Amino acid sequence: MSGILFLCVHNAGRSQMAAGFARSLVGDRVQIFSGGSDPADRVNPMAVEAMSEVGIDIGGYVPQRFTDELLASVDVVVTMGCGDTCPSIPGKRYVDWPLEDPRGQSIEFVRRVRDDIRRRLTDLLAELGTVK
Repeated sequence: MSGILFLCVHNAGRSQMAAGFARSLVGDRVQIFSGGSDPADRVNPMAVEAMSEVGIDIGGYVPQRFTDELLASVDVVVTMGCGDTCPSIPGKRYVDWPLEDPRGQSIEFVRRVRDDIRRRLTDLLAELGTVK
């Protein structure tokens, strides 16, 4: 497997948390990317805090727009609440996680989203056979 791309609208919360978990679970065996259709200026501070509580630092990442080249380079695209703004390329495996946007929410809300992402990601990685 060449890679997994996590997409959400702002690439500041859900996709950053998913990518952080994925990096910690698969190491360097699979390339992990994240992107958004309308990237924010920075990663959501509540997402950074929630992830730091489980020992994962996503504070150094910068939200970015996905590119066609990035989409072409991965095997699996996980979309999170971006609806029609997320691209679709024939031949790619797409997984949609209907997660609420943690932007502007309390830390308790963000923790629930974080834990939902971890559960979904663990299931996906087991299915793909990529867990350490």
